Amino acid sequence: MKSESSFTGQLGFILTAAGSAVGVGNLWRFPYLAAKDGGGLFLIVYLILALTFGYTLLSSDIAIGRRTQKSSILAYTEMNPKWKFLGVLTFLVPVIIMTYYAVIGGWITRYAAAFLGGEALKTADAHYFTDFISSPWIAAAFALLFMAVTAFIVYMGVESGIEKVSKFMMPILLIMVIGIAVFSLTLRHEDADGRIRTGLQGLLIYLTPDLTGLTVKRFLQILLDAMSQLFFSLSVSMGIMITYGSYVKKDVNLNHAVTMIEGFDTLVAFLAGIMIIPAVYVFQGTEGMGAGPSLMFISLPQVFASMGKAGAAVGAAFFIMTVFATLTSCISVLETIVANCMIIFRSGRKKTTLALTLVYLAASAVIALGYSVFYVEIKLPNGSVGQLLDLMDYISNSVMMPFIAFLSCILIGWIVKPLYVTEEMEYGGAVMRKKGLYSAMVKYAAPVLMLILFIQSTGILN
Repeated sequence: MKSESSFTGQLGFILTAAGSAVGVGNLWRFPYLAAKDGGGLFLIVYLILALTFGYTLLSSDIAIGRRTQKSSILAYTEMNPKWKFLGVLTFLVPVIIMTYYAVIGGWITRYAAAFLGGEALKTADAHYFTDFISSPWIAAAFALLFMAVTAFIVYMGVESGIEKVSKFMMPILLIMVIGIAVFSLTLRHEDADGRIRTGLQGLLIYLTPDLTGLTVKRFLQILLDAMSQLFFSLSVSMGIMITYGSYVKKDVNLNHAVTMIEGFDTLVAFLAGIMIIPAVYVFQGTEGMGAGPSLMFISLPQVFASMGKAGAAVGAAFFIMTVFATLTSCISVLETIVANCMIIFRSGRKKTTLALTLVYLAASAVIALGYSVFYVEIKLPNGSVGQLLDLMDYISNSVMMPFIAFLSCILIGWIVKPLYVTEEMEYGGAVMRKKGLYSAMVKYAAPVLMLILFIQSTGILN
């Protein structure tokens, strides 16, 4: 069954796919990983991986989608009927992610509302975030609101809903990222000891490779962190780019599109580091840069509070921008589920979207209440302890995505052969300049790293 939906052209596809790629992973996860993993060292490793592994996985997904004109389940079935199970696995990733993505979107929306409502100083309290997520009905309400907005946009369809929203949001998001990044570099603060810290000093820390205490084990961890970030960042190995690829018209040059999507995504992630790391350094020193996952919801509000009057405006802009980024990513996750369910149940878009909306409103409420009514502490195989949201995130991102990427590389590299993808990339006379690199990566390098990443995530190496 050929996809009945389509993007209007190359720009619409690029902005929509970039919207899927640019999300919480860029604005939250990338900066704290860079701070944790040696600043410039992480940047170098990530860039090399993006130009090789990221390029390979993104090209594969988009080319498969356009060549088959099908979403993930049927796309893999058409490639090789014996590999239908891989399409099913790929479909299950967004099914799991969708249970909690709107919850995170609700958290960010709550902070945006607080800053717009003049409550910026309240968010700087170290207990604000914990109090919020453990307050059952407020946390659930914001999650349901975010889920409802996502569902409405998907309900409107590809051209009228998803593409239109992405064309509006993505340019605004880029302008806001650049603006806040520039502002961050102008910051200056004198602490109680009379020591002056500046944004430019923070930028230098961000860009300079920190090789202190570097061992083979630590470098491997940095490598794995950077690789896992690519999954978060590029929306690969979860069926999203296969689905979006199936909406792309044949006159679109996929090589240019892949380059633009990857470039936009990497640029936003890099600028997010410039936005956040210098600002945190100026007001909290190197200690604040080690905040880890709590960076966005605890450390940053404290930084905005330290900026004085300007902090409320900058904080509002930052969280509005993050709402945009999270929404475009959440849309892509739900759209992938809708596209597959339309095929499975032979139903129309509106009926399918409404049914899934009810399912995920309920799921989002349960996950949001995982910090209060349904609070549990779950020991994960990687050694960490988490709640319901952490469990869903671990299963989808840490286990399933690298495993799917590994199997996908085996299928493309050794069964249907790389020509299956490269032919589509060169459709209509387009030139795939990295054809040799692609073939080598998908056959040899990518499967090895994907398998290592999968084994590491299961805790076996621990």
